[in-house]
Amino acid sequence: MKIKAAIVDEKGAKFDIRDDVELAELQPDDLQIHMVATGICHSDEALRKGDAEIGYPIILGHEGSGIVEKVGSEVKNFKPGDHVVLSFYGCGNCINCLKGKPTKCLNYAANNLSGVRPDGSAHFTENGHQVDDMFDQSSFTTTTIVRERNAVKVPEDLDLRKLGPLGCGYVTGSGTVFNTLKPEPGSTIAVMGTGAVGLAAMMAGKISGCTTVIAVDRHDSRLKLAKELGATDTINTDNEDMVKKIMELTDGKGVDYAVDTTGATAVMEDAIQSLAQGGTLAPIAVTANHIDVDTWNDLCPSDRTIVGVNMGDSIPQVDIPRLIRFYRLGMFDFDKTEKFYDFDQINEANADSVSGKTIKPVLIIDKDYKPDEY
Repeated sequence: MKIKAAIVDEKGAKFDIRDDVELAELQPDDLQIHMVATGICHSDEALRKGDAEIGYPIILGHEGSGIVEKVGSEVKNFKPGDHVVLSFYGCGNCINCLKGKPTKCLNYAANNLSGVRPDGSAHFTENGHQVDDMFDQSSFTTTTIVRERNAVKVPEDLDLRKLGPLGCGYVTGSGTVFNTLKPEPGSTIAVMGTGAVGLAAMMAGKISGCTTVIAVDRHDSRLKLAKELGATDTINTDNEDMVKKIMELTDGKGVDYAVDTTGATAVMEDAIQSLAQGGTLAPIAVTANHIDVDTWNDLCPSDRTIVGVNMGDSIPQVDIPRLIRFYRLGMFDFDKTEKFYDFDQINEANADSVSGKTIKPVLIIDKDYKPDEY
C-alpha cells in the first residue's frame, strides 16, 4: 500500500513529504491506522538533528491520533472505526512490564528506537529500500501500522485533532508529577519551562493539591498562559533570579518538588538549589547537556533527590483516559497550548516549535476529518 510520509533523509535534513512510501502488511497483533493528526515533539527534533543514534532515512512522529482501518488476526481489543491515540510500546512480557512499569521495559530501545519491527523487518520501504520508524509508530504519515500495545482507545465525541499529544508530551509532564513525584496536598512545586511538557506537569501539580505552583520561563506570553492554567506564581528569568525568587515565595524553605523541562545546564543546577530540605528534582528534557552536582553540599545534608523519569512513568492505557477525564472536568486544558498546521507545513511547524513561537504544533493530516462525523 502506498502512503504519504514526511521523511528525514539524513542527519539534520529537513522533512521531505513524499507519496511513494510502501507500507508493510499487517502482522497478527497489528493495527492499521488512518492518521488524522499528530503533534510535533522536541524529541522529533532531537532525532532529526541526530542527538541520538538512529538510522536514516527515517519517518518520525510519535504523538499520533487516528482511526483504526484494519486489525490483525490476533487483535482482541480494537476494531475498525475505533478512535485511538498512539504512544510508546512496552513488550508486556519482561519483568518490569509485568510489574506494571512499561516505561522501564527491558526491551524499550529495541521496540521503540531500533527503526524496525522486533523480527527485523521494516514498517516502511521506498523504492525497495528500508525507511526506519520511530516509537513503533511514525505518525508523520497518512497511514501507519502499530501494534496493539501502542494504541489507546479514546471517546469518539472528542476532537481527534487535539488528542495526539496526549501520547507523549502531556502524559510525560503530568505523569512525572502523578506517578513519580506524587506530591502531597499542600506541598510546593516549581516547573522550569512552560512548554507542553512543563504546562502538563504544572497542571498535574495543581490537580494533586499543591498550594504553591510556580511556573518559570523567559517568555511572558507563556507565563500568562501558565497563570490561566493554574500557576499561583510566575518567574521570568530574564528579569528575576530564579533561586532567590523561589526562596521568597516559599518563606526561605525552597520547593518540595521541581520539574525541569528546559534541559539548560544553568537552569537545572539552579533547580537543585531551589529545593527544600528533602526536596526532589525531576529533570526530564531530552538533552545532551550535563550538570555539575556537589553530592555533599547539594544533596547529602539537605537530603535532596534527583530522579530520572522516562515518559512520566506512565501506562498509556491508564494515564491517557485519566487525562481525558480531567480535560472533561476543565482541570487539564491541554488544548490551549496547541496550534494547528497543515501536514505540508511540517518544516514551518517544527521551526515554530524549536523557536518557542508555538507551544505545541499539531499537524492536520486528514483535512477532511470533522469531529462527530465518523
